[in-house]
Amino acid sequence: QVQLVESGGGLVQTGGSLSLSCAASGRILRSYAMGWFRQAPGKEREFVATISRNGISTYYADSLKGRFTISRDHAKLAVYLQMNNLKPADTAVYYCAAGDGATVVAARYDLWGQGTQVTVSS
Repeated sequence: QVQLVESGGGLVQTGGSLSLSCAASGRILRSYAMGWFRQAPGKEREFVATISRNGISTYYADSLKGRFTISRDHAKLAVYLQMNNLKPADTAVYYCAAGDGATVVAARYDLWGQGTQVTVSS
């Protein structure tokens, strides 16, 4: 049973923007902190951003601050990742995750989506 479904990935030029969405059930959004991670070819999965259950607290990878914004909308049953001023180094599969706490540690997330590909051309 797929509980998290990402969408919004695609091909964009350097400097462009994309908005990723993660669809989840109301039960999941009420119960979990949410995070975004990414994995580039040949590299380990890395933390991107996380948001607390109530949406008040957010935290970002240092290298992404100012360009990426995480948000959640319980009415729309979704979590979002707005990505601006994209660079070729942002090319990766982006994953949505749900866990007990808003943490940078991937192993602490219990649920994962299947990922959406983001490709930034130079």
